[in-house]
Amino acid sequence: MTHEFARLFGTAKPVIAMVHFGAMPGSPLYDAKCGIEGLVAGAERDLEALQRAGVDAVMFGNENDRPYELNVDSATVAAMAYGLGRLAEKIDVPFGVNVLWDSKASISVAVAAGAAFVREIFTGTYASDMGIWSPDAGAALRYRNRLRGDGIKVFYNVSAEFAYSLDRRSLADRARSAVFSSVPDALLVSGAITGEPAAMSDLKAVKEAVRGVPVLANTGVRIETVSEVLRMSDGVIVGSSLKVDGDTWNPVDKSRAIEFMKRARAARGE
Repeated sequence: MTHEFARLFGTAKPVIAMVHFGAMPGSPLYDAKCGIEGLVAGAERDLEALQRAGVDAVMFGNENDRPYELNVDSATVAAMAYGLGRLAEKIDVPFGVNVLWDSKASISVAVAAGAAFVREIFTGTYASDMGIWSPDAGAALRYRNRLRGDGIKVFYNVSAEFAYSLDRRSLADRARSAVFSSVPDALLVSGAITGEPAAMSDLKAVKEAVRGVPVLANTGVRIETVSEVLRMSDGVIVGSSLKVDGDTWNPVDKSRAIEFMKRARAARGE
């Protein structure tokens, strides 16, 4: 665990909650009737509920832009940057950005919006729902520096959702290699798809392989499991389980978010 990581979030084991924008302009699920104002209003509602519940940070994502792309349209970047600009004065906690599944787009929105971190797939090669997925960490981080965004933390998801790794090394070996070759600020361990939990054995293996680098559970953490997950990990990223009925596509449920944070704080001894 790095002191800088703990200082950013104000705790050694942060709860980072997702704010899911509705589908962006151009996406198949975009609601033209509600328009951009509807996207902002939905995100603002969820942001308020999460901050009232006491989450340590939020991350804004375009989870509704299904089917996902590996190179997103410029309209998505523009709409997310606009939305975050509208919400800026209402964000009271550190925040991050995740533009699925485009690392340069995530970085560009983060730079424009003043985000503290990004989450993406930066390394590896995968067979995925979007086709062959082969990210380029070197290009992404050089792009970050060209935009003078070198202060933005990069969180590497090393077990991609919606995909199967074509690299036959173990997850622990891939994580250790990513740390050696790319110097990520944190590593994230995921389940197979959004809302499904990461295996505790995977969290344990990665944690033991990369001592000194924060390792977070990236998907599927629930109210019932957050205490156990925080004992193993250095934090959690949570979205679906804080929604009404635990459904990814529903609004944030204030009572679920409050109960989640109550258990997270207890697990942290607060």
